Amino acid sequence: MVQVNDNFLKLKAGYLFPEIARRVKAFCEANPDVASRVIRLGIGDVTEPLPPAIVAAIHKATDELADRSSFRGYGPEQGYDFLRNAIVENDFKARGCDVSADEIFVSDGSKCDTGNILDIFGSNNTVAITDPVYPVYVDTNVMTGRTGEADANGRYAGLVYIPVTAENDFTPSLPEGKVDLIYLCFPNNPTGTVASKEILKQWVDYAKANDSIILFDAAYEAYITDPSIPHSIYEIEGARDVAIEFRSFSKNAGFTGTRCAFTVVPKSLKGTTASGETVDIHRLWNRRHCTKFNGVSYPIQRGAEAAYSEAGKQQISELVSFYLENARLLREGLTKVGIEVYGGVNAPYVWLKTPGGATSWDFFDTLLEKGNLVGTPGSGFGAAGEGYFRLSAFNSRANVEEAVERFTQSLG
Repeated sequence: MVQVNDNFLKLKAGYLFPEIARRVKAFCEANPDVASRVIRLGIGDVTEPLPPAIVAAIHKATDELADRSSFRGYGPEQGYDFLRNAIVENDFKARGCDVSADEIFVSDGSKCDTGNILDIFGSNNTVAITDPVYPVYVDTNVMTGRTGEADANGRYAGLVYIPVTAENDFTPSLPEGKVDLIYLCFPNNPTGTVASKEILKQWVDYAKANDSIILFDAAYEAYITDPSIPHSIYEIEGARDVAIEFRSFSKNAGFTGTRCAFTVVPKSLKGTTASGETVDIHRLWNRRHCTKFNGVSYPIQRGAEAAYSEAGKQQISELVSFYLENARLLREGLTKVGIEVYGGVNAPYVWLKTPGGATSWDFFDTLLEKGNLVGTPGSGFGAAGEGYFRLSAFNSRANVEEAVERFTQSLG
């Protein structure tokens, strides 16, 4: 028989969000009288329509494909120049970052890229992740054979875990020894917290001193309201030499269903071969990207470009403000019933301490049964997430207001 990749068998249970969906489905089937009342504040999926400027651009580009004179087939795998240039001008040059268009790789999602980037790195690299953490970082390292087995707490041998909890103000400490690849996500998923310029400078300096590479996930940068907080790792001096950045149109422009993102790989970024020869990381990623990916569709890239138009910027700003207002309502509602709450100011996620010492999954069950509300158990993001719970602000205003009322009734 054909041999499978045994590394997949190391994965613990199911991926977090399908497991939540399974439990909610079972609850609804067992309680059909309240199934329609269930409000989902778990997965970070947007709920509001695409901004009109983006919709118009997608429609126009689709019409172009219906005309022989303007039809387009395969596009450049790395992305069309019109989008790459717009990204550089608006997301990086506007913030004083030195990024060029040919360092931008347009893709169908940051989730994919944060996993796929491992293709170009050796399996013997030491990997550091914060804990709790977006599960994709861990699972993709397991799948590619970079870990041993998981212990009773779900932590995999071979990974370096850096706890981020209320006790250390959700600030990851620098590793005590040398690590090679470092995953950082700010604004953070799941905690909703941010990192100052000073903290990021410490990580850049560490990476430079240890020849490490930072994999920086900035998918939620549009939600930063504090002007002192960096939106990009490249706002930090020296970061071009030690960092890859992942961005997405999903959470700011509502592209969760249309799929468009991009990864920045500076040409100054270097790695080494097993024999010690220096290699350009940009060249390797370009080869991987063009071999395994055929590019994001033309209409979707035109839609993403429209996100940088004056109308698009205004509409996206309103959309982000809408979700941040939802986060404020959740924060204040939970605080009123005595729940310890974090995040939700510079991010669309509210991270709360489970009341009464309840485990994350016990609180999940209580919330579902008593309030018909769905959130995400903190333990699903890692061992250090036990005793915490994540709520997403991605929902309608009516649902959020109703959820706050139910929190008061269930927990007050």
